[in-house]
Amino acid sequence: MGAQPEWLCSDKTMSARLSDYNYDLPRELIAQRPLRRREDSRMMVLRRAGQTIEHRKFHELKTFLQSSDLLVLNDTRVLPARRFSDDGAIGFLFLERLDPAHWKCLVKPGRKMRVGATAKIDNATLRVEEITDDGERIVALDKDVDLYAGGSMPLPPYINRPSDEKDAARYQTVFAHAAGAIAAPTAGLHFTPEILSAIPHTFVTLHVGPGTFLPVRSENITEHRMHTERFCIPPEAAERINKAGARGSCRDNGRARS
Repeated sequence: MGAQPEWLCSDKTMSARLSDYNYDLPRELIAQRPLRRREDSRMMVLRRAGQTIEHRKFHELKTFLQSSDLLVLNDTRVLPARRFSDDGAIGFLFLERLDPAHWKCLVKPGRKMRVGATAKIDNATLRVEEITDDGERIVALDKDVDLYAGGSMPLPPYINRPSDEKDAARYQTVFAHAAGAIAAPTAGLHFTPEILSAIPHTFVTLHVGPGTFLPVRSENITEHRMHTERFCIPPEAAERINKAGARGSCRDNGRARS
């Protein structure tokens, strides 16, 4: 804990230059596994008034909220969208099932999956029919296969290990409900049922899409084009959010972007 540079905590207009957000994050400090208990994760508390930073534990969250606050949580569920071709040469991230025979996906390496190229998954043949402006592939299958059935969790690129059975539980929030995301709303991963039971909250759904994996390449961040993402705000959640917003007490748990 200690005094921080004025730019960190000031109310001045944020910079639109990408280079102003560069910082060094040694790879060896990036955890490759979560802590055994979700609530033991560290939480950084920024006190704007005093321009100080504290390092606390997530289970202390309630102590920083007002009794009238409403926490808004994203209840999207991550799809097991990561697959590999039967020969292991091509990696797929399946974004959406368009119809029984067509899927939208990302592929790696892209040079091996141009229009007309084929690959096999579970002995089903996939053929690339279209490449979108965003580099996504529209592929056709020669048989009706649920590609999510044998998939694994699409861990973020800074996790340098294959996904395993433990990730099926830990790369989901405890309140995950509506399937449709290809990445977790990671700021919500630290909640436990016990923490939630002590804090007023409501749920909305925002299906995190492929844009979360893409870097910002424009030096002027206002020129960066974000992918669209599907969302749903239930009427009862909207009512509670509007009431909390009117009294200035609505908190969004957000998403820790990679």
